[in-house]
Amino acid sequence: GVVNLMLQGSCSGCPSSMITLKAGIEGMMKRMIPEVKEVVAEAENGVVAVQKYIEHKPDIVTMDITMPQMSGIDALKAIREYDKKAKVVMVSAMGQEVMVKEAILAGAKSFIVKPYKEEQVLETLRKIAEMD
Repeated sequence: GVVNLMLQGSCSGCPSSMITLKAGIEGMMKRMIPEVKEVVAEAENGVVAVQKYIEHKPDIVTMDITMPQMSGIDALKAIREYDKKAKVVMVSAMGQEVMVKEAILAGAKSFIVKPYKEEQVLETLRKIAEMD
C-alpha cells in the first residue's frame, strides 16, 4: 500500500530539534520505507494541522505534543473527532510521559520519543501503516 504522511511540529522560533525531526523523518521515510509515497502536508501549529488533515486525509500523521496555538493533544482530539480512524503518532520529548499517556487515551496510535532512533521511528511507522 501507498502511505501518505503528514508531518507537524516545525515552527520558526521553536527548538531546532523539532525542525530536525521533521526533516529527518521525511528523508528517512522516503529512503527506508518504500511504501511512503510522499509527505502530503506540513503544519507549523495545531490549528493548521487540523485544517491540513481535513484537506489531505493522510494515511499517517506525526505530530509534536507541544505546538503553538493549539497543543498536539488538542489537535489530535479535533482530528479524531473528524476521523475516528485517523492514525496519529505523537512525537514527544523525554519527560513528557504524562502528556504521552493523555495522547494515547485521546486516540494516538503510538508515540516517538526525542531524541529518536531511526530504527524506532521506522518500526513504529511500519506498524501504524499496517493497522486497519
